[in-house]
Amino acid sequence: MTHPVFICMSGSKLQTRLDLFGPAVIFNRAWFTLERLLHCLRFCSEMAAGNCKYSCGTAAETLEWINAIIDFIRPYTFLINAHVVNFFTDRLWESLNPEWINCLRNEPVQNLLLIPSGVVQDHWPASLREFVLTLRTLVFPREQADLGTVLPGLKVTSLNNVLAQGMNMKKKHEVEVLSAIVNSIANGVRAHTIVDVGAGQGYLAQVLSFHYQQSVVAIDACSHHGKVTDARAERIKKHYAAQMRKFDSGNRSCQVPKTITCHVLSVDTLKALTDMALHEDSVGQSNLSGQDYVDLDGRKLLSSSEAENEPSLVLAGLHACGDLSVMMLRAFLGCEEIKAVISIGCCYNLLSEEGFDQPGSYCGFPMSCGVKSSGISLGKSSRDLACQSAERWRSLEKEDGLHNFELHAFRAAFQLVLCKYFPEVVIRSPSIGRQGKALRRKQKRRILESSTLREVSKPPIANHNSYCAKGICPTMAIAECDPSSLPQNGSYMEGICLAMEAPEHKSDGNLILESDVSHGMPFEESFCEGVDTVEKCYLFAKFSQSALGRLGLSPLHDITFHETWKEMESFADLVGPYWSIRAALGPVLETFLQLDRLLFLQEQGNLVEAVMLPIFDPALSPRNMAIIAKRI
Repeated sequence: MTHPVFICMSGSKLQTRLDLFGPAVIFNRAWFTLERLLHCLRFCSEMAAGNCKYSCGTAAETLEWINAIIDFIRPYTFLINAHVVNFFTDRLWESLNPEWINCLRNEPVQNLLLIPSGVVQDHWPASLREFVLTLRTLVFPREQADLGTVLPGLKVTSLNNVLAQGMNMKKKHEVEVLSAIVNSIANGVRAHTIVDVGAGQGYLAQVLSFHYQQSVVAIDACSHHGKVTDARAERIKKHYAAQMRKFDSGNRSCQVPKTITCHVLSVDTLKALTDMALHEDSVGQSNLSGQDYVDLDGRKLLSSSEAENEPSLVLAGLHACGDLSVMMLRAFLGCEEIKAVISIGCCYNLLSEEGFDQPGSYCGFPMSCGVKSSGISLGKSSRDLACQSAERWRSLEKEDGLHNFELHAFRAAFQLVLCKYFPEVVIRSPSIGRQGKALRRKQKRRILESSTLREVSKPPIANHNSYCAKGICPTMAIAECDPSSLPQNGSYMEGICLAMEAPEHKSDGNLILESDVSHGMPFEESFCEGVDTVEKCYLFAKFSQSALGRLGLSPLHDITFHETWKEMESFADLVGPYWSIRAALGPVLETFLQLDRLLFLQEQGNLVEAVMLPIFDPALSPRNMAIIAKRI
């Protein structure tokens, strides 16, 4: 479902408001004819009301929305700032309403995965339902906008195989949509050059160059990306040159994006790069000579005598990381030559924040005076939570959801191991990386590879008990039997897959998986209470060994992983409910960060007009909110 649009023509003092509980979209009158405006109004009048009851058509409305979010999240600071790795060490579940946690611990995993999307169940406590539903009203709707309606005349075309080479489905979708929008806006403001900020391997830049024939400069911090971009562009150029010769295109030539490798660490750096790219490109295309340039701190600027012929820029960033998205907005306001900006942010956890970073510097959050005056701070844990995607949660299959909760439980239990045996490491707030996802991929591959094996029942209980009586771990014993006799179901098979896995090492020597999980420490007879319990114990030991290897730590001989897991196993089923409730705050926090950026632009008065619009399918690209701004 697409959502209603709020159209504001502030330049003409005319405002048309459609209070249909949808997000705000602001357009300059120069972008739309009266016919197009009426078309949009007809479209809006036909839309059903959405879940969000706030608007951000003006600075006052945006600030009202922001204040509503602040008022709501303040009482839940303990939840927002919690580290799930400390779930067991700090007994985090005890901080939640007992009625909530007791209800959700018996809830089907499918229902837990829907909580971040604002879906409630009738049998839940009233306070829990109110919490989830209120969150839903504060979140900016993420359903992809009907771009053909809100941007009349926009045509999103499918990329051919040559331009799409190397792109996955997500990247192809993003580049197809964003390139069409950037091209439309660049033509609307008559920009001479488009600067792709954080260009990566140049996918967006190359589509704008070859398909839309725009002059493009691609900026990225990685020199390897620049080389890949250039090499890829040359291959594409050969294809298009051959097509031109085939169809006798005359003197028409291919536009090839220029690449610049530079770490953009400040707004001034970005402004200097855009100035340099702009004016060098202007000289090259216009073939002008004898112009007077001034070189100031590496910036090439046209003299005032050239003001009337001054070229213009559009900045575009597809998931420009952390502060880079913020720098784009600041550079837009600080550089007259930049006529429009299209910014899609990501990696909020990498944003610099006032009070947490160097004082006096331009921080990524907060940007607006309105949010600064509130005195609220988030912190890295909160900003990291803003990266959670409700769409990704609800798209998970039951088994994947269970596995995610299991990995969180393992990581929290591993924290107990660190606290007990390696307390000096805990002080450093260690990160063991994303080994859980790597393990899951390996497990799935093993399961798929063994899908042709014959499915039989698990070993009889009698056999299981006989293993226990001998002090042997049933899982280890099963791993030695004929693989064709193993069951092929879910998490049980995952344990078997890990048990049969050979030792693996990363190229840097860090141990990832190790077959000798117990290091000579047999599972105690008293712990053999069931195959599921033993499986979890074995998997936790495997997880812990891998994590210790990533931290460069050697296991101590007195570590008993099974005892650690046994101690917390009865609380492991609370991880899913707790993590689901906490994740529900993620979309609200992302809305808060994005509204802060929008308000920052709106606070400039009549100098600029801005729009916040969901331009991608959120199921493919969760970070789908674009902030588009244009000078009046």
